[in-house]
Amino acid sequence: MTRFQWRTAGESHGPTLIGILEGVPAGLSLDVERVNRDLARRQMGYGRGGRMRIETDQVEILSGWKGGLTIGAPIAYSVKNKDSVIERLPTPNNPRPGHADLAGCQKWGHRDPRAVLERASARETAARVAAGGIARQVLEAFGIEVFGYLTSLGGVHCAPDAWERAGERRDEVRGSSDFLSLDPAADERMRAAVDEAKAAKDSLGGTFEVRALGLPPGLGSCASGPERLTARIGGGLFSIPAIKAVEFGIGFEVAERRGSGVHDGIVPSGDGDNAFARESNRAGGLEGGMSTGEPLVVKAAMKPIPSIRLGLPSVDLHTGEATQATYQRSDVTSVPACSVVGEAMVALELVDAFLEKYGGDSMGQVEAALAHHRAEVAALGRSANSESQP
Repeated sequence: MTRFQWRTAGESHGPTLIGILEGVPAGLSLDVERVNRDLARRQMGYGRGGRMRIETDQVEILSGWKGGLTIGAPIAYSVKNKDSVIERLPTPNNPRPGHADLAGCQKWGHRDPRAVLERASARETAARVAAGGIARQVLEAFGIEVFGYLTSLGGVHCAPDAWERAGERRDEVRGSSDFLSLDPAADERMRAAVDEAKAAKDSLGGTFEVRALGLPPGLGSCASGPERLTARIGGGLFSIPAIKAVEFGIGFEVAERRGSGVHDGIVPSGDGDNAFARESNRAGGLEGGMSTGEPLVVKAAMKPIPSIRLGLPSVDLHTGEATQATYQRSDVTSVPACSVVGEAMVALELVDAFLEKYGGDSMGQVEAALAHHRAEVAALGRSANSESQP
């Protein structure tokens, strides 16, 4: 079996974005239109800029499948750019604070921010969403759902119980929101915040949450730091441009509480498949770097977009004189889109851990390995119950 891994290539205004996925088992029925719907969600959100009116992202699968089924070979795909004008765009002299412009020029030793920002651009995340759309279908084949949604924007917060209130209608509620949130009552206030920021020539950040339901216990490992699922998911989310904070479960709140108000008590579940359950899920479904079987809950914070019409202080790369930063066409906010990218990144990290645990060359082999582990978990519960009997 080839270990699951992925890579993207391409520039923001280049001809196309390219992705390669390796390690996807043979026999997955791949729905390309579902991937395209994920790409369309990434283009949604009130406060988006002109680029989203130019592009209509569609994925083209170039290799790795036959007759709608994956064949175990690397999956190559493309997402074409309509706005393919990289060679005609000017080279800015004044790098933008908060972007990769200056740090990239210092890294590579040149004065061409265009050569940096074209790859550093969040446009690259379209290729990640396509990869995540394929990864989610692997997980869904084994009853695992990954769901991302916006939780705040520009200081306007959705209701803390929005997930519970949306219930089984969560996909419908999110799809009807201009912000991909689960709280329709907050949308109007967020719309006003975006309008105010636009009038002020500024930008807004916010937060989103990703949940994964149906995970088996034991994904990841406590054996080494890099194997911990906490580190892997956190690293995946931090790889998204503009993400500045990640928390699992109640996150930073653990620093304010006593231990009795943080840790999730273990109780009998009454479930024959897994005899153990948790009184709460403050840990967000992870303990010791491993999944507990409870829902995974992870939240990320996105900073405001650094390219703003208001302008920020900068220095001319050629003269060394103080100036204002270049304004590149941009959004007022793209937190709703970032929630889709976050969903994709969590799916990619979970598939990596899932196939590491239940690896096989075909979907049938993965299913057999999962069934074997589920039987082990069930037997562990029965053993514990029998030992407690008189």
